[in-house]
Amino acid sequence: MSNAAAPQPSAAVVPMHRSRRRLQRLILLVAVPVVALIAVSAVYLTGGRYVETDNAYVKADKVPVSAEVAGMVTEVLVAENQNVTAGQPLFRLDPAPFRVGVAKAEAQLAQVRTNLAALKASYREKQAEIALARTKYAFALKDQQRQGELVAKNFVSASKFDDAKQSAELAGQQIAALEQDLKRIAASLGGGVDVPIERQASYREAFAALEQAKLDLSRVEVRAPLTGTVSKPPKPGQYLAAGGTAMALVVSGNHWVEANFTETDLTYVHPGQSATVRVDTYPDKVWHGQVESLSPATGAEFSLIPAQNATGNWVKIAQRVPVRIKLAPTDADHPLRIGATATVSVQLK
Repeated sequence: MSNAAAPQPSAAVVPMHRSRRRLQRLILLVAVPVVALIAVSAVYLTGGRYVETDNAYVKADKVPVSAEVAGMVTEVLVAENQNVTAGQPLFRLDPAPFRVGVAKAEAQLAQVRTNLAALKASYREKQAEIALARTKYAFALKDQQRQGELVAKNFVSASKFDDAKQSAELAGQQIAALEQDLKRIAASLGGGVDVPIERQASYREAFAALEQAKLDLSRVEVRAPLTGTVSKPPKPGQYLAAGGTAMALVVSGNHWVEANFTETDLTYVHPGQSATVRVDTYPDKVWHGQVESLSPATGAEFSLIPAQNATGNWVKIAQRVPVRIKLAPTDADHPLRIGATATVSVQLK
């Protein structure tokens, strides 16, 4: 029995096999290297060139608004979460006690002016008394001299001479006493009668008290120190102590992000590097900024109860260091709120 001849591949099958081989070679020689190059580029661009953390929060200056004088709130001029401008009135205290203080200080100033005028008149009067005493003293000296001549001639008794001598001595002592009293009045007048009343110490003290009373009266109206948004304003009838926090003001236009990177991510982070920020409130919005500063200590060092790392039970934990990211100005359509969470990526190279 003869063997049958093996079937031969047709002419159409051979080119099909060749096309598949060529496609495989093209994939191996071109596509695979391109994919590998893309993968390596992605690793290079994202690995090592950036550090990222989602432990970040929006921050801004929070100014405590205080009343500089104590008093009861009579009128509140703003509402909760209202935007205010610098110098805008926020609330007013009861002005009645301070008006009484101004009136009292004005009366005290007038009394001081009257007292100083009386002292000047007393000074002039004392000068006149000294002049009169000196005239009497000169007459007493002459009388003593005459009585001495008469006694020497035995025209009068010695007692007459003694009386004249005593009168002269008393007149001299009176002059000394009046001059001391004049110095006392001059000292009360700040060194002399010619010193203006406005330069007298007592007048200046009373005038300062009046100015302080007027200043206290002007402070019953509390104004916004900066432009921003107010929070938790006081209520009418509430009593405020001087210097106590009455409400809070979040300053506008100066937001930043506090990113808490782990210490191992900060090896190559330094001020001036660019950063991108995504706030969770606006997931499709990207903020641009730069590293402004790094905290000199970890966050744990500023806690109320710092970590006791010298104890026997110790576990090493990577600490976080606050990094301040300065944000570029943003548009009013995306207002930032302090405390909002964010994701920060810092470009290292």
